[in-house]
Amino acid sequence: MFITRVHLIFPRYIPRCCNWQHIFGVLRRNPNRILTFTVALLFALVMGCQSFGSPPKGTEILWDTYGVPHIYGKDTRSALYAFGWAQMQSHGNLILRLYGQARGRAAEYWGEKYTESDRWVLTMGVPERARSWYEAQNPSFRSYLDAFAEGINTYVKENKNAIDDSVEVVLPVKGEDVLAHLQRVLNFTFIVSPEQVAGVSKQESIAGSNGWAIAPKRSASGNAMLLANPHLPWSDLYLWYEAQITAPGIDAYGTSLVGIPVLTIAFNNNLGWTHTVNTHDGWDAYQLELAGDGYRFDGKVSPFETKTLSLKVKQNDGTLREQPLVVKSSVHGPVVSEKEGKATALRVVGLDQPGVLEQWWDMARSQNMAQFEKALQRLQLPMFTVMYADREGHIMHLFNGQVPVREQGDFKYWQGIIPGNTSKTLWTKIHPYKDLPRVIDPPSGWLQNTNDPPWTTTFPVAIKADKYPPYMAPRFMDFRAQSSARMLDEDEKITLDEMIKYKHSTRMEFAERILDDLIPAARKYGKELGKQAATTLEKWDRQANADSKGAVLFAAWVQELDFDKAFNKSWSENSPRTTPDGLANPQDAVKLLETAAAKVEKAYRNLDVAWGEVFRLKYGNVDLPGNGGDGDLGIFRVVDFAPSENGRFQAVAGDSYVAAIEFSKPVKAMALMSYGNSSQPGSRHVGEQLQMFAEKKLRPVWRKREEITPHLKERKVF
Repeated sequence: MFITRVHLIFPRYIPRCCNWQHIFGVLRRNPNRILTFTVALLFALVMGCQSFGSPPKGTEILWDTYGVPHIYGKDTRSALYAFGWAQMQSHGNLILRLYGQARGRAAEYWGEKYTESDRWVLTMGVPERARSWYEAQNPSFRSYLDAFAEGINTYVKENKNAIDDSVEVVLPVKGEDVLAHLQRVLNFTFIVSPEQVAGVSKQESIAGSNGWAIAPKRSASGNAMLLANPHLPWSDLYLWYEAQITAPGIDAYGTSLVGIPVLTIAFNNNLGWTHTVNTHDGWDAYQLELAGDGYRFDGKVSPFETKTLSLKVKQNDGTLREQPLVVKSSVHGPVVSEKEGKATALRVVGLDQPGVLEQWWDMARSQNMAQFEKALQRLQLPMFTVMYADREGHIMHLFNGQVPVREQGDFKYWQGIIPGNTSKTLWTKIHPYKDLPRVIDPPSGWLQNTNDPPWTTTFPVAIKADKYPPYMAPRFMDFRAQSSARMLDEDEKITLDEMIKYKHSTRMEFAERILDDLIPAARKYGKELGKQAATTLEKWDRQANADSKGAVLFAAWVQELDFDKAFNKSWSENSPRTTPDGLANPQDAVKLLETAAAKVEKAYRNLDVAWGEVFRLKYGNVDLPGNGGDGDLGIFRVVDFAPSENGRFQAVAGDSYVAAIEFSKPVKAMALMSYGNSSQPGSRHVGEQLQMFAEKKLRPVWRKREEITPHLKERKVF
């Protein structure tokens, strides 16, 4: 009777191949077998429970239909092992190449085209410093790095055909490789890149972002909300990877740059944060005056520290050409150029701060603002704005970074080449956390950052620039930031759906500011083509949607402008959201409009060509009409395009990961990874979200097991 009842209660867990009439007959004839059968049945029930979505005792990855891994670890080490495994399944070829570059051995592995990459990494001392950073980790966190690396290595062992043979030369990956990659990404790409050094003066980074935090007083639901919206190139070390990591003490959802073993933008049930690239100056180029075998410093000749490294380059026949790489360093840092009796040495912040990964990990583990700020106060993260919101209703903007304490000069001064002959210009300390621009719960109820300085994060102004050193950050507010602030300020009660709608705005703030002057000027001073251009611009909706006609012409005109001389009124701190404004020289502006119109007409046969016909969203095998555009045009939905073929342009950077979060009970969240959550050849996830991107849609975030199970694509149990 007992077994019959079990059968009736749990029939779905019993293997379908069982012949129950036969089993019952055997048991009636052999009662002593009942105990054996009961044990077997219980085993089947346990296994059945695991196959129907209950958590196993070990570690697992649940892959949803968008290729997002939901990692459930029995402990932290197991979770990060699984995260390494998951990243390899999604981006294995890329990660191994990036790790090879971070070792400074990419040319040795793959040939001549990586020579300059290796030269940069070796000159900056990345591999050697990564080893010291590894030893400096606390033992527990060091074991987590080892586990992440072990997950990478084991994936390749068990999936040999999934990874290109050419990149397997990097194996085995070690914990110090992870730190070398981190260093190359943060310190020697985001803070300073070879391109910036070669440019003599500091150039604007190609990386950007939008970030919003909305307090309950400005939220229609009465819950705080957060918008995470980084803008990075759609390739290489800039790719984002979306994931959920759950283990004892953590249940965080968000994204990380590929090859990084922790989430760097994330939220949990109680709080969340995002980053934007801030106007942080964390490097300086010092000009040294050479004297004999050294350089002049404080009236004396100081010797260079010199070491000779081996730079190996793989030849076409497979042999290695070895060449010496002499690295000189002054008290400032490594020498990056030397000519005409002068040398340039580079000084970069953060090289003595090896704890950023653990800080990010603890930020994701935090459950309230006090815990979150305690992690931030370590100041291991060398740059990036932090935009924060939580369930208790707090919002915060922090101009985060390791900001050098400088004895002189304003922000502009430190953008140039700095005299290296005196200790008066040599910074040796960074500002403590309390010195950094920061605001919590402003009266406005909203915070925004679009890579503008911290002074314009909200209005009324909450952070006064005059209270900080003049070198802390510049003073400006570009058109994108003005558009961002306008959308937040105009809506007193914002819903989650409205926040998502505003996030996708392609309205050109630049056009709104200037067309009321340009159109009448074109009618007054223009020739026939100029008047036609005026008509096209007047009919235009002033947006960069796929069907917007006139946007191509306006963007072409902006390309002809000298921005610094174009406006009658320059940007003013007294009118930060309404300047610059007015045409400085209407007749010259019209001539430039006619030049732009002639180019557009020649390329596309008419002036009112649709934006999406010219600007395309192409990734993998997907090719769609584009929307969004250059942030310099005042477009909040940033997409950067590069020349393609037939006069068209292809999206190469901009909106990448988006997350819109409301800290309700339970948390509501929508997200999108513009280019999909994989770069591995043949993966169905390459470019699969681009259609939603083109349609300005986000997808629901699944965080609970019961939400994930209906959308389960694959399961891996360790």
